[in-house]
Amino acid sequence: MNYPAPGASPTAFRRLDPVEAEARIDELADILVDAVEGGASVHFMADVSFDEARRFWRDQIDGLKADHKRLFVADDGTRLVGTVLLMFAQQPNARHRADIGKMLVASSARRQGLGSRLLEVAETAAAEAGRTLLMLDTETGSAGDLLYRRCGWSEIGVVPGHAFKPNGRLAPTTIFYKSLA
Repeated sequence: MNYPAPGASPTAFRRLDPVEAEARIDELADILVDAVEGGASVHFMADVSFDEARRFWRDQIDGLKADHKRLFVADDGTRLVGTVLLMFAQQPNARHRADIGKMLVASSARRQGLGSRLLEVAETAAAEAGRTLLMLDTETGSAGDLLYRRCGWSEIGVVPGHAFKPNGRLAPTTIFYKSLA
């Protein structure tokens, strides 16, 4: 367990409702832009603008309102420093599944265990919602790849040249699952 430095406020991990997500859209956009600028392959290219990042998060709000998606954040008491989206499968034959996405930690807050804690919060929420199978994908060999392996996720396989990195180079993607049953 990581503890905050003396004098630092502890990081809170919690669900962000649609109203607060809208109110804190700039912070969410900052985290996304920071991740892409740091080279994270999270569906955006290096020239992602702040406005594009805001639009992405704003587009998630309808899913949050309908409870098809849940957004969890790491909040250091001053600002949001991490995000994870839990997306519930809507197909009638997939009501036991959910996907994990936008697992992001601000570069200034990394190496403190926030990613594993965010993942744990999303996994717990999925289990409480009756979801027994989680899936995600990430760039092979990335920090996320290492995190998911450390947190007990199982590799399904690697898809070569699956997605472009922010710098425009193709990279392989590893697909993972985790059984909560």
